[in-house]
Amino acid sequence: MPDAAVRTFLFDLDGTLLDSIDLIMSSYRHTMEHHVGTVPPDDVWLAGLGTPLWKQFRAFTDDDAEIERMVETYRDHNLAHHDAMVRNYPGIRDVVTALSERGVRLGIVTSKKREGSFRGLDLAALRPFFPVVVSADDVERHKPDPEPVRLALHLLDADAASAVFVGDSPHDMAAGRAAGVRTAAAMWGPFPRAWLEPHGPDYWLCSPTDLLSLPLSA
Repeated sequence: MPDAAVRTFLFDLDGTLLDSIDLIMSSYRHTMEHHVGTVPPDDVWLAGLGTPLWKQFRAFTDDDAEIERMVETYRDHNLAHHDAMVRNYPGIRDVVTALSERGVRLGIVTSKKREGSFRGLDLAALRPFFPVVVSADDVERHKPDPEPVRLALHLLDADAASAVFVGDSPHDMAAGRAAGVRTAAAMWGPFPRAWLEPHGPDYWLCSPTDLLSLPLSA
């Protein structure tokens, strides 16, 4: 299967296309300090990265109203600092341009809200390349559930056997595997290889240009 031609590339957003990790961690620390009065180690937040905010904050409280307030604090801080802290990973835009020129289908599967997703894509000048963006607003079940990946395939009129999901987190790998697509681990993201190995990615990508080495077919 890993040698079959790839006709569809699905991408995670934060940590894969956008280098937004510093912003994410800053927003997390700010929220914890404001609502909890202490900041757990970054690995605690990293473990849930790639899942919706409400799910991550539920690890700290069962109070739904407090979770809503924490999400609001997080988003306010995130949006206030977004444009100053988000940037492309080196080489990403050139690689996405090259894939687009080769005629493959391109889509995004993210646990981020649609508004924030489009803001990041616009800032990075990537939005025109992605006709399909599946966000947290579009599904009932989120990564690691396969629903968002399957929805992206449906919207792109693509089949799973010729698709690959490129992501940086264990949740990406699990969602892609459950949806029946190949998975590619973006090693330029924040997750160590040891966290990804149990999910058996089909491809290990050391840099964005490695995407162009995959077997492609328009």
